[in-house]
Amino acid sequence: MAGKSGRSARSDRSASPWVSVKGVAITSRAVGLVVLAVAGVWFIAGNTQSVRIRLWVPTVWAPLWLVLAITAVVALAFGWFLHRRRSR
Repeated sequence: MAGKSGRSARSDRSASPWVSVKGVAITSRAVGLVVLAVAGVWFIAGNTQSVRIRLWVPTVWAPLWLVLAITAVVALAFGWFLHRRRSR
């Protein structure tokens, strides 16, 4: 719902910083993204064994950290694409 200024309630909430550190505004969204990124890197780094991956026809062996990293990059690319498409 738009307020008197014509801006949505969502943009009003995200405009104010959650906290300011040395003059840099840090939002809760930024903190959440950093926490997720650190947890993702930690999870990927902790899974070092090799795994068998069955594609449609061939079966390949690869380190699990590589499989998880590729999956994360593909997921980020899809998310970025969908966000760009939705914001237009």
